[in-house]
Amino acid sequence: MLRDLYRGAFFLSEPIMSPIWKLPERSIALDHGPVVMGILNVTPDSFSDGGRLADCTAAVDAALAMEDAGAGIIDIGGESTRPYAPAVDADEELQRVVPVIQRLRGRLACPISIDTSKAVVAQAAIDAGAEIINDVTGLQGDPQMFDVAARNKVAICAMHMQGSPQTMQDNPHYDDVVREIYQYLEARKQQCLAHGIDSQRICLDPGIGFGKTHQHNIALLQGAAEFLKLGVPILIGHSRKGFIGKLTGDDLTLRDAGTVGVSLAMAAAGMHILRVHNVAMTVAALKLFQQSRPPHAIEGAR
Repeated sequence: MLRDLYRGAFFLSEPIMSPIWKLPERSIALDHGPVVMGILNVTPDSFSDGGRLADCTAAVDAALAMEDAGAGIIDIGGESTRPYAPAVDADEELQRVVPVIQRLRGRLACPISIDTSKAVVAQAAIDAGAEIINDVTGLQGDPQMFDVAARNKVAICAMHMQGSPQTMQDNPHYDDVVREIYQYLEARKQQCLAHGIDSQRICLDPGIGFGKTHQHNIALLQGAAEFLKLGVPILIGHSRKGFIGKLTGDDLTLRDAGTVGVSLAMAAAGMHILRVHNVAMTVAALKLFQQSRPPHAIEGAR
């Protein structure tokens, strides 16, 4: 099985290795190559796979298959954040995600992440078994999110987004996209610390495709190593994004191939977590990348 060939995540009862990402009762070691986070969209309208996993049984089966293929984290989302996606109320989001998490609890060895910007959804997901909050608003969309994260001692990922899903692609503008997003993420880190969230529980994400032009996305990927200076794990969520379609042609198979290409570049740059749709393809590529690269290729990247 692919998971026997490559495993980027190692789960520890105590934080004895560095760098790590602390969860409530265990940690993920991040010094064995990037951890693959599998995307599980339980929505009818996600840009890539909307509707395919809206059924709870199908979603559970897909999550188990992703772990078997080598995913180190499963990220479950009940609200599409594609450009111009309509907002979903908390009740609907809860109905989509909580039953899936409940059915996966105890069946997955890897942690479950809840992709939400609503504190009430995050808390319900944690109660159901989630260990990570992945918030595209950088924990700014709901003032209660900091309290939920700190009180439950979960890991968090704070992402950069210019605007909202309804406005972010209208006219994104930066004078220096890498510098400005670095400053934003540094501020989010400090805000998390001020709210009592342990630094080892914080992960940051520059937000590929969220309020960025294709050129902005490429600049962020080329400058990704700068974000390592933030001193916390860095997540890259590039999978099947529009800039890949623009460069490869708007074909889903080619977007997966393009996603793998970016994944390998991000592995070479020392990124810690790669959030992708096609786990098996990414894991296989990373396995061969790590086995065949020159010994000195990434030694100075982290």
